[in-house]
Amino acid sequence: MNAERLLQHYEKIADAPDAIARLRRFILDLAVRGKLVPQDASGEPASELLKRIAKEKARLVKAGEIRKPPTLEPITDAEALYDLPRTWAWVRVGDIFDYDAGAKRDPKEMDQSLWLLELEDIEKDTSRIVERLRVSDRDSQSTKSEFEPGDILYGKLRPYLNKVVVANEPGYSTTEIVAIRPFLRMCPEYCALAFRRPDFVAYVERLGRGTKMPRLRTPDAIVAPFPLPPLAEQHRIVAKVDELMGLCDRLEAARAGREALRDRLAAASLARLNAPDPETFQADARFALDALPALTTRPDQIRRLRQTILNLAVRGKLVPQDANDEPAPELLKRIAKEIAAYGKANRIGQMQGDPIPEDLPFAAPAGWVWTRLSSLFKVITDGDHQPPPKGDQGVAFLTIGNITTGRIEFNGCRLVPESYFKSLAPYRTPARGDILYTVVGATFGRPALVDTDRAFCVQRHIAILKPVEQMSLRFLSVLLASPLIYDQAARSTTGTAQPTIALRPLRNFLAPLPPLAEQHRIVRKVDALMALCDRLEASLTATAATRHRLLDALLAEALAPVDKREMEAAE
Repeated sequence: MNAERLLQHYEKIADAPDAIARLRRFILDLAVRGKLVPQDASGEPASELLKRIAKEKARLVKAGEIRKPPTLEPITDAEALYDLPRTWAWVRVGDIFDYDAGAKRDPKEMDQSLWLLELEDIEKDTSRIVERLRVSDRDSQSTKSEFEPGDILYGKLRPYLNKVVVANEPGYSTTEIVAIRPFLRMCPEYCALAFRRPDFVAYVERLGRGTKMPRLRTPDAIVAPFPLPPLAEQHRIVAKVDELMGLCDRLEAARAGREALRDRLAAASLARLNAPDPETFQADARFALDALPALTTRPDQIRRLRQTILNLAVRGKLVPQDANDEPAPELLKRIAKEIAAYGKANRIGQMQGDPIPEDLPFAAPAGWVWTRLSSLFKVITDGDHQPPPKGDQGVAFLTIGNITTGRIEFNGCRLVPESYFKSLAPYRTPARGDILYTVVGATFGRPALVDTDRAFCVQRHIAILKPVEQMSLRFLSVLLASPLIYDQAARSTTGTAQPTIALRPLRNFLAPLPPLAEQHRIVRKVDALMALCDRLEASLTATAATRHRLLDALLAEALAPVDKREMEAAE
């Protein structure tokens, strides 16, 4: 076993998302293969321990303390998943344990002062007890299983298969936790870690029965292979596992500390940009853009950076203003004429927005003006409110699921007859250059630019925004994706199960309007910074893949037989 190399290289793989969880599984795997501690040739082998277990099992049956267990066939070579040390033995669970040994108790029969264990009381992966409550602390109405000190308490319900603890006092548990009682006293801590080993978890996942919550059946449990070391070695293994799991705890705490520090630094940098000080903004921005590549180690941090860029863009903080630009109020006059002409041609009434309030989200930069979304689009409408007819062929009909990624996806979409599509008003059918916007459900507030000439229509849960020609389409996309618009969307939703943004509030969202020339400068800057985010994201993905490959290689090397590694080294 070459675990030393794994620890030497651990700093290179420590930030892989699942590195510590995999290291814990690796330790368990080594433990049950006899690769964590040396064997003692002078000690009693497992074969002698098995003789004493068989003798004690026969005594318990004769005394009527347990039911006579079924006769089980020996483990075959095909069932032995890996070679064990010479002093160990492959056995079946039913050979050495009374599986599901706990007597079933009605709630009225339970001692109120005893421990009552539920699955949620056990921490996943570590099997630590996170909460220890008494019967009197819980209002339990269902039958429970009684257990004794020394029982191995095994969560047989997927996805809780690695929740295994040793009872250190009497008590009761939910019937989804099985009391596994050794026929002869062994090292219960070794037995518990052996029931958490990766190949046993895989065995249970493969054979688990049930649809909603698959569980291990008793007939499958008692025939499961179990790696049995000599009794003295069981105790040495547990001591080594405890030492290495303690190391994992320290590595996990160190990683959490690094992540917390990065989070604080990244959050502080982004906060200074989102609430900028005019005198220090340029310096803050330079520092953030220089420092953030080193501070962003997770995709969620990149997402926050993208939102900060959009926030700065619509506040006029990304590029300097130019006094020579045509002021936005002049642009707004031309836009109003275009909207009026479109409305007249399509017989659409004017979308009159509410007056602009005095209490605005922020002061508009020089040359900008506050307005409403309805003043920037020729029309803001939605899909047909009546359920459309279905068709085996015809025109695509998109639902929210087709646009939630920010792109229009036609895969798996419904079709409607072409006659239905032609009956819709032209302004209620999307066209290239329009922007779709989700207004219902958990994914509300997501814009998607129409970048196809394919004819299609949408459900009423999708708003259709037709931009004016006088505006930068790309700037409008940036505006709709910004935190400024999303926050207004979140405040305007009605309903709890299905949050909904009505068209009138959507049309009334406040929007800062820059001069047209500045819109183009903003878009160029946003695109450059988003490209930086793309590179950061790609770098994270590549780094994570490298860490995964290195971890895989180190684990494989550590598990490889010594003679095989020596042979490869000699070559």
